[in-house]
Order: sequence, then structure tokens, then C-alpha cells
Amino acid sequence: MLRNRIKELRARHGFSQTELANRVGVTRQTIGFIEKGEFSPSIALSLRLAKQLQVKVDDLFWLEGEDSVD
Repeated sequence: MLRNRIKELRARHGFSQTELANRVGVTRQTIGFIEKGEFSPSIALSLRLAKQLQVKVDDLFWLEGEDSVD
């Protein structure tokens, strides 16, 4: 399963789900599904999310069972 730090980093930047969604060109529901691990984003969306949250993609996403970057 793909894990992520989107909710944590979104909160750190003060973005609502809607604001982050608008910044990366998706719906608020898509951000919610990604945060819950119910949707795996495309590479392009992953890159846009990482750019908005000011991290590298591999600092944002990791596979369950692998070490996350803290």
C-alpha cells in the first residue's frame, strides 16, 4: 500500500484540502482519497503535490513496510 504525508504537510502549510486541490488541479475529494490511501496519484500529480508542499516526491510517498523519511 502506498503511504503518504500529505495531510501532515498540508496542515503545516495551512492549506485546506480544497486549497491544495485547486493548486494541483484536482478535486477536494481526490485529495481526501489520496490522504486516506484509497487512491494512488499519477506521477504528474505526485510531482505537483510535492512542489506545492515543498518536498521531494520520495519524502511525500513511500510503500508500506519501507521506512518513511522523517
